[in-house]
Amino acid sequence: MKKVNKSNIKTTQRWLYVVLGIVIMMCLGTVYSWSVFRLPIEKAFNIGTTKSGLPYMVSLAFYAIFMLVTGKYLDKYSPRLIISLGAILVSVGWILSAYASNIYFLTISYGVIMGAGVGIAYGVPMTVVAKWFPEKKGLVVGFVLIGFGLSPLVTAPLARNLIEIYGIMKVFLILGISFGVIIPLLSFPLRYPYDSENRNIGTTSKIINYTRDINTIKMIKSKNFKVLYFNFIIGTVIGLMLIGMTSNIGIELIKLPPKTIALLMSIFAVFNGIGRPAFGWITDKLSSKKAMLISYVLISIAAVLMLVAKEGSVVLFAIAFSIFWFNLGGWLAIAPTSTLAMYGTKYYSQNYGVVFTAYGIGAIIGVLASGLMMDVIGNYNSIFYFVLGLCTIGILFSQRMIKHNGIK
Repeated sequence: MKKVNKSNIKTTQRWLYVVLGIVIMMCLGTVYSWSVFRLPIEKAFNIGTTKSGLPYMVSLAFYAIFMLVTGKYLDKYSPRLIISLGAILVSVGWILSAYASNIYFLTISYGVIMGAGVGIAYGVPMTVVAKWFPEKKGLVVGFVLIGFGLSPLVTAPLARNLIEIYGIMKVFLILGISFGVIIPLLSFPLRYPYDSENRNIGTTSKIINYTRDINTIKMIKSKNFKVLYFNFIIGTVIGLMLIGMTSNIGIELIKLPPKTIALLMSIFAVFNGIGRPAFGWITDKLSSKKAMLISYVLISIAAVLMLVAKEGSVVLFAIAFSIFWFNLGGWLAIAPTSTLAMYGTKYYSQNYGVVFTAYGIGAIIGVLASGLMMDVIGNYNSIFYFVLGLCTIGILFSQRMIKHNGIK
């Protein structure tokens, strides 16, 4: 009886880590609500689209950089310590943003400091659940990532209402203080399984050993890494560019009121969240190659819908951007699931840290490209033609991925 009870406790305990990971990710994922802050920032600082995208772009870049830097330390220090360090930087970044006097100060506070904090904390919940669920890593990592994608479901309308009541700068302060308290508290129970618990999980779970563990140097030299990395850049260029422009496109092209956009962003956030376990499952069950192809086809359909959309085309806008947000979530599951399957668990933290730098590159290219196209061309259609071109390149390049033990 004692053995059964201990097993039940461990099973319940590991699912608790998934729930805590989801909520932590929801706090960190507030970066995806930048679209709600963007127009108020443009008005407050009297700037254009390119400059208003700088804090968002830099935060995503530093998020990717610090995830790479932190990867090699995840197994050396406790999860709660690393997450708490990240939470402090997230909190400080938001709080300093409340005192920004120009877009450049905001880029440092929100972009550099807050982005670094997100990058430090981001990989920890994924690593924790991957170790506790060796038999279904792709699925549980996808579940934890739901939190990051679903964050705008709560934070976008909340931020919009708070901005109307308190103004943009006070909202930064409120969020900074809140995250500085909430995230460390949530991280306190998190830990990695002991060796004895790992053995117990291994004997009670059907574990699929996709491949032998491959270190980072060997991974970088492999052909599949180059294919995965390049396609991850394309997927994130598209997704981050369009997420950052959601509010602007809805208000200026479709002529929707800001409150309606904030409500729709909550719906889009649901699709972003669902995209993670959905594409994690697709990648596990079919292949990375097929998951990438499905994503590019869906994005192309959405881009065509937006090319025919006009003022008042609310349904087309809602469908298209649900697909865009769904697929960004998808790429944030395709990449870690493929990394796990192709290169194993042992070096996962370091390996995915390297793979995730593609996300930072995608953020820089996507935000700069969309801002420049709008400031120079001044036509939203140019963005959607750009997306179609990227999808065509992605489809051709993704099919170069070769078969291996874990993924076809």
